[in-house]
Amino acid sequence: MKTSRRLERKSLGGRPPKFAEPSRPVTLTLPESTLADLQQINLDRSHAIVELTKKMLRSKGAENPLVEIVEMAKKTGLVIVGPSKALRKIPFLRLVEVAPTRFLLAVEQGFNFHSLEIAILDALEDAQDEKRECELLTQLLQHIKGLRKSERVRRAEILFVNLERP
Repeated sequence: MKTSRRLERKSLGGRPPKFAEPSRPVTLTLPESTLADLQQINLDRSHAIVELTKKMLRSKGAENPLVEIVEMAKKTGLVIVGPSKALRKIPFLRLVEVAPTRFLLAVEQGFNFHSLEIAILDALEDAQDEKRECELLTQLLQHIKGLRKSERVRRAEILFVNLERP
């Protein structure tokens, strides 16, 4: 009986899977200090990375909203979004990380709220195959449209500094 079990195990080949979902090997180059930090989380680096990723993307077990308005001063809020490849492609929009995986929207000078709304519509059209991106863009579009119609939006400037020296 032991022999048949061994043969069965051998026929499966390789180590048992680390995760209960499909996975694949990747190669990373990380600083030694990060490798030491990961070891404090879990001796298995891949498990440590998975744990950290899950913690960063979820607060207290619940997922962060894709789009939200966060009060940052009395009666003043900011539109905050989660990570988005589609929004990063809008040339006049900057996503400013204010917390892990939470970004505020900064529109370059010369562009307005209407420009942003049109760009998001275009991005939504281009992202039809990506469910999460579509959900984020749709929610953001609803917020922006509602804010525009209610005339509750005002602009303020954020100072960006070019770190490249001439």
